Amino acid sequence: MENPPVFTNDAIVLGLLMLVLGLVFYTESRKTGFWAKFYRFVPAILLCYMIPAIFNSLGWISDELSQLYFVASRYLLPASLVLFTLSIDLKGIFNLGPKALIMFLTGTFGIIIGGPLAILLISAFSPETVGGVGPDAVWRGLATIAGSWIGGGANQAAMLEIFEYNPEKFGGMVLVDIVVANIWMAIILLGIGKNRKIDQWLKADSSAIEELKEKVSSFAEKISRNPSTADLMIILALAFTAVGISHWAAEGMSNFLKNTFEAVDNKESALSSFGSKFFWMITFATVIGIILSYTKARNYEGAGASKIGSVFIFILVASIGMKMDLGKILENPGLIAIGLVWMTIHAGLLILVAKLIKAPYFFLAVGSQANVGGAASAPVVAAAFHPSLATVGVLLAVFGYVVGTYGAMFCAYLMEIASKV
Repeated sequence: MENPPVFTNDAIVLGLLMLVLGLVFYTESRKTGFWAKFYRFVPAILLCYMIPAIFNSLGWISDELSQLYFVASRYLLPASLVLFTLSIDLKGIFNLGPKALIMFLTGTFGIIIGGPLAILLISAFSPETVGGVGPDAVWRGLATIAGSWIGGGANQAAMLEIFEYNPEKFGGMVLVDIVVANIWMAIILLGIGKNRKIDQWLKADSSAIEELKEKVSSFAEKISRNPSTADLMIILALAFTAVGISHWAAEGMSNFLKNTFEAVDNKESALSSFGSKFFWMITFATVIGIILSYTKARNYEGAGASKIGSVFIFILVASIGMKMDLGKILENPGLIAIGLVWMTIHAGLLILVAKLIKAPYFFLAVGSQANVGGAASAPVVAAAFHPSLATVGVLLAVFGYVVGTYGAMFCAYLMEIASKV
């Protein structure tokens, strides 16, 4: 790096992030005065996300040098999913109805058509921005963003291999991916603080969501107890034993599929995402949590299992915030403009469909993040509404991995056509 950050030691960076989280939750807990009024408009989770982004932008910390996001996403995320699903009401989740899936598919469709439409719109003002030939063709690079925004990192890598975009220019596309996706996530988090007003505007029926939240909360209240040291150790044992099993099983499943099926091991194949260890880690962690919810382990919700899971999630949120560099928003204005138009189409279509089917803001937010953010951020957004809803985000994000490569390939072909119009 040309200009190394002020703090390169991850112990110091973690301390800084924890200080931010502590201050945010301390001020958010004040029920009177300035802070009470402030948090009526700005949700705490948005600050947990934006303040680390500001630190990164100022050059105090750097996601490029830090391993905190890797640790949070590989260890704390699966642990939180296990703790969130300990007391899950699977029947209640299915009773939420088809609107969650409809909004997810709407988000996917928005990404697929948003890419070519963005190219057409930007080409009218700046044709050179969407030009290029051969491996340097911009549409090839945008195909990698489509893979990321519909599925995840594995799908993005598949698009890079399939459409053979110039690797030397790939960093610019990653920048667009991160900047635009993070701006959109910030907007979604801001909306969480106003979700009741948004639901009223959408004329949405959120009774099934409220019923599920009430049922889980009532169960937790009924078995609530002052946790002992033994309770806390057992909760952490359940969480991180499950994390270990998830990593072991994910590695085994990934290697088995790659060794058994040539299509999975081929990065140019639409099935390559099934070789992703992260995909299987998230899947196995969720399955283990669901299995534990049918045992006496679910009673540890009364000792604060989901609260510990929430702590892990907020550490993840802060580490995700580290990825955003506000100073780079205007570094490549043409490509950033394509990304912003693209995301606006995705968001506009979601709002339109939500209005038509009267879907709650929860489904809009999670359906979008299951596409754009994937398994790392969809549970975060879902849990921000209520810990019991995190599994909805996971299930949709896993589905995104499955359809990501196919959807991105279709989007890429449309973008190729649009770039030649």
